[in-house]
Amino acid sequence: MAFLRIHKLTEKDEIGYFAPRTWDFWRALIVCFCLCCILGHWLEMPYCWLMDRLFGIVADDYAVWTDPWYHPYWVYGFGAVFMTLLIEPLKERLILHRKTLWGAFLESLVIAILAAMVLELVMGWLINQPDPTTGEYPFWDNSQLPGNVFGQAWLVNDFFIGLVAMIYVWVIFPLVCEGFSRLSPKAANVAFALIIVGFAACVTASYLELKLWEKY
Repeated sequence: MAFLRIHKLTEKDEIGYFAPRTWDFWRALIVCFCLCCILGHWLEMPYCWLMDRLFGIVADDYAVWTDPWYHPYWVYGFGAVFMTLLIEPLKERLILHRKTLWGAFLESLVIAILAAMVLELVMGWLINQPDPTTGEYPFWDNSQLPGNVFGQAWLVNDFFIGLVAMIYVWVIFPLVCEGFSRLSPKAANVAFALIIVGFAACVTASYLELKLWEKY
């Protein structure tokens, strides 16, 4: 967890990774996109189990229970890209202006939670309007949950999204950047290519399997 690592960190451990004018930055970001598409799928399984136990809001036929473990959940990959481009530079600026890393961590957590809430609201208003006749929501229904925001966003979701975003920008993205920096440029590019090939194989295999399921 980020809070287990943060007490050992110094300012130098967490700044300097946002360098969009370099290939190193984009290589790390592409790799994080691929990894988070798969890791997000894995993370959603225990999260959905917990939410179903506590609130009974996950359908028995929800895709997460049947999708192959290597099926990419694209929203998490794009979420990683969004958090890198938005939260990472903000995090580095907060570190430089806050007296402690804990202060920067907590402030960036609050900002990430608010950003998640706004995104959930905007997406809901755009694509998740209830049917005028039945009142049913097409994608999700948070309107009856405690802590909902205008019936679309849900603060429980937003908190966990913000927490995962913190783990990503404080731990995962820096580790990926550091991992590549320890390799020679040639070895780093070879490792990058292998990861892309592996991810492409996961995407191809998972969609082929889902197509076969649809036939039967």
